[in-house]
Amino acid sequence: MVMADTDKKILLVEDDEFLSSLIKNRLHRENFRVALATDGEEAIEALKKETPDLVLLDLILPKRLGFEVMEEVQNNPEIKRPPFMIISNLSQKEDVKRAQDLGAVDYFIKAQIMIDDLIKRVKAFMDAGADNYVPE
Repeated sequence: MVMADTDKKILLVEDDEFLSSLIKNRLHRENFRVALATDGEEAIEALKKETPDLVLLDLILPKRLGFEVMEEVQNNPEIKRPPFMIISNLSQKEDVKRAQDLGAVDYFIKAQIMIDDLIKRVKAFMDAGADNYVPE
């Protein structure tokens, strides 16, 4: 039996190998297709080729910061705008607000979220859709 989510694609942009592997494996278990980028440049290149249903984006990345990735998406007409969920160690109100201003639909502080909760929120977003998702 094919799960309904198998056509849902997530771009995971995370430079921490252990964390990205953990999240990727959990998303696979939930039947999401996952592409991985380990820096901001890779993320932009991936987004030029394909628009995922969701981007899980770290903000502190090599080559280009997550904020720069979001700005590039906003300013580059070649790139369709996917929804972004931020997973970051940046916990300042200004950082959260900046990400929201750039279109983030949700913001997770790595030290404060369990992987299970992250996956639950990703599933809730995918089920509700970008227009109906309400962050907790």
